[in-house]
Amino acid sequence: MEIELGKGYESGRGNQQADSIFQHVLPNAVVAKSNELFAQARKSSLWTLSFGLACCAIEMMSTHMAHHDFDRFGVITWPSPRQADVMIVAGTVVKKMAEPIKLLYEQMPDPKWVIAMGSCATNGGPYYKSYSVVMGVDHLIPVDVYVPGCPPRPEALMFGVMQLQEKISQDATDSDPAP
Repeated sequence: MEIELGKGYESGRGNQQADSIFQHVLPNAVVAKSNELFAQARKSSLWTLSFGLACCAIEMMSTHMAHHDFDRFGVITWPSPRQADVMIVAGTVVKKMAEPIKLLYEQMPDPKWVIAMGSCATNGGPYYKSYSVVMGVDHLIPVDVYVPGCPPRPEALMFGVMQLQEKISQDATDSDPAP
């Protein structure tokens, strides 16, 4: 009994795909639009200015722990607004904290994004009728992603960051001029 061998097997290549003409002309070259390339770098390296104001801050901290490991998303906590590009507001925003939040947001370099974490940060939460509570951080600064819950689980914040990464990529493709 005789077995006929294919060309790839005879040449010692096995089931490998044949080289494309692109690899011969421009080896190791990648073609991308600059906006999309910069967006890829931005979304893979988010430096957060964590602003924990209440019980949501505990859940935000547990997102950085080993069980959830926020580092795998490229999220790095940074205490300075001058190097951060994402502000996470977690908890009840009272009127005394309104000015510091605005000041920190203004100190962040562009492009910058905001995540409102928890029902207190998004709409005042159970304290919405209080005289001292801001009815959501979006009355002070523009919010890009809302993470609902009281308090939201770490998985919800991780999903919010993934939504922000998707928004960053989408904004880059939307801002490209037509060829």
